[in-house]
Amino acid sequence: MMSQPVLHTERIRLVPLSAGHLEHLVELSADPEVMRYLAGVQTPEQSADELRRTLAYAGSGIGCWVGFVDAAFAGFWSLRPGESAGEAELGYRMLREYWRKGLGKEGAREMLRHGFRDVGLDRIYARTAALNKASQATMAAIGLRHVRDFVADPEYFAPGDDLHAVEYAVGRDEWLARS
Repeated sequence: MMSQPVLHTERIRLVPLSAGHLEHLVELSADPEVMRYLAGVQTPEQSADELRRTLAYAGSGIGCWVGFVDAAFAGFWSLRPGESAGEAELGYRMLREYWRKGLGKEGAREMLRHGFRDVGLDRIYARTAALNKASQATMAAIGLRHVRDFVADPEYFAPGDDLHAVEYAVGRDEWLARS
């Protein structure tokens, strides 16, 4: 079984998530703006539960990575098991101080490269709230195409939020042809 490697971009060092990174997840998940289009602000206990669930799916080259710019924690990037064999869901979440600097896109591009070239995935998709235009712009910038609108599971968003969501995706052959 392939373990998660340490990955690098021009500015980000991506280290496989471990139990020792809980303080970073707590910090990130406590920010209402970071969590605006997710399940809402999390308590430290909820962050610990999320960490346990995330560590449970790591393996075969996929999982979650903690991103550091220089020595400072910047955010998380992930490839979660998809709904079908050979696919994964791309995710990213960053501290506000790192927004609008191209780091989300940089880390997400590395997730695509790793997923298609190293892991051999056939398809990578990402989902977000229909209102989350910044995340959709990142998805489009890295080459994912809008494939559908849908109504999300209420557990995915904070209570009372609009449940309209979008999915963007790219297949391996299409990504390789452009790379």
